[in-house]
Amino acid sequence: MRTRSAKGWLSLLALTLAFTASLAGCSGKGEEKKVASVTTENGYKEKYDPEVTLTTVWGVDPTLKFKNGETIENNVATKWAKEKFGINIESLWSVTDTNGALATKLRLAMSSGQEMPEILTLGTENQQLAQDLIDSGMYGEVGPLFDKYASETWKAAMNQDPNVWNQYSRDGKRMGIPILDFAYNHDYVLWIRQDWLDKLGLQAPKTLDELEKVMEAFKNQNPAGLSPDKVVPLSIGFKTSMNTWMGDPSWIFGAYGTLPQQWNIGKDGKLEYGSVNEGMKQGLQKLKEWMDKGYIPKEAALWDENKTSEPAVAGTAGIIPGPYWMSGWPLQDTAKNAPGAVWKPIPIPAGPDGTAMRHGTQFTNGVTLIKADTKHPEAFFTYQNYLFDHFAAAGSSGEFANGLFKGYDYDLDEKGNMVANDQISGGYVNTVRYLLVRDGARIPDAQMTALLKLAEGGKPETRLEKDVAVNYGKDTPQAAKVLLEQKDISKKDMFTGPTTNTMKSKWDYLTKIENQTFNEIIYGKKPVEAFDAFVKTWKGGGGEQITNEVNTWYESVK
Repeated sequence: MRTRSAKGWLSLLALTLAFTASLAGCSGKGEEKKVASVTTENGYKEKYDPEVTLTTVWGVDPTLKFKNGETIENNVATKWAKEKFGINIESLWSVTDTNGALATKLRLAMSSGQEMPEILTLGTENQQLAQDLIDSGMYGEVGPLFDKYASETWKAAMNQDPNVWNQYSRDGKRMGIPILDFAYNHDYVLWIRQDWLDKLGLQAPKTLDELEKVMEAFKNQNPAGLSPDKVVPLSIGFKTSMNTWMGDPSWIFGAYGTLPQQWNIGKDGKLEYGSVNEGMKQGLQKLKEWMDKGYIPKEAALWDENKTSEPAVAGTAGIIPGPYWMSGWPLQDTAKNAPGAVWKPIPIPAGPDGTAMRHGTQFTNGVTLIKADTKHPEAFFTYQNYLFDHFAAAGSSGEFANGLFKGYDYDLDEKGNMVANDQISGGYVNTVRYLLVRDGARIPDAQMTALLKLAEGGKPETRLEKDVAVNYGKDTPQAAKVLLEQKDISKKDMFTGPTTNTMKSKWDYLTKIENQTFNEIIYGKKPVEAFDAFVKTWKGGGGEQITNEVNTWYESVK
């Protein structure tokens, strides 16, 4: 059910906004906050007349498509904002966001005194930049604005996990608005070639021991007739991280009681960095064994998430870890290369003592910052409230009952039924990336609610239900059900605070020695005992102090 917005027409008012005025990239800890006043003559309105302007910048995904001669600066979404709300979205500049181009350009603009955008949305890949911008004093406190202007729908969505504010807060002040994501969106299951299992007469593995037997059979008794050197029994990679969203190996360590590259609750109730837990040693030993036997790719250290999907799509991989929605993309393309291929989702296998763990998805995938001297901050809430009330909470009727913009991200046939994305005339366009906030607006539990309804045989009625039914793989609802059957093994990164002082100077070094040591053990260049030396170096090189700082923060928010 959609929740009505609590915002009506508000009377003319003045807004005073306090913000940190220092332009230096300091932490602000222990320093007196300077205060400046920003006054706006406009009150919150559903539509502004005269029109108002919000400035922004764009880091354009290189895969984002445009049609009808449009650009990121001038398109169906910017025109909609102008016509619907009287809001002009003015682009200061845009850049194709490859190799961190957006962050690089923003840092140059910040250091050279160029005009900075009033509304700035950054994804989690730019987490450190977001923290630096908050500490610079250029971007103001957003908490009072959110409390005053945000709709009840948006507030209720944010309250599904109030901890999302933590990493963007300073001394109790909320400095950035978290961008909400769907719950469990990047928690993963194992996707396995069910047709291979059937031909071999094998059951889906429930433990690591059973998994090894399946991988051995996939490689050396391949039912598709592939030679052993052509088979990737388990497609994983760790070029970017041991803890990621597809081709993720972190569940292997989870079988031994830890998750790498995130902060977990230890036996003493305090936070510990998972990569220095003793369970890592057993997991690294297991990965070395699998590397030696050819169960995982020889190039795993060079494979990122997208690369791990390639052998799965090619029909040469037997298992790949990934989200519940993978049966749509990329796995639906496997049948084009391997006719008869059938992927099925299965639970995460347990370790020797029955333990299973996987990383859990945070309810946020970025942040929106509002510049301290923004002339019309209330206009941003007019824009975003509408998206939460009518897009995120879209029911079976209304402006966004099928999607954002007809002929772009959705279309209908003669009977009024939604057609698949690949049947949209002129091509599908992911228009949510045209909006000021990435992904538009999301209510964390909405996607899973829709999936479970469909998994139980329900009729697709809402926008999300119709989108899943038409554009996601047919096994997506069932995969969501498999995922939730193990919901207790999902463990979120428990540190969601701002970068600590020691992290700023030591974290890059600690990450470097971590990656180097783990790769050397997995590839047999060092014995597994090298893990013990790494832990000692990590703690002495700043890790122990960082752990203390992380736990000081944790005690303050528990």
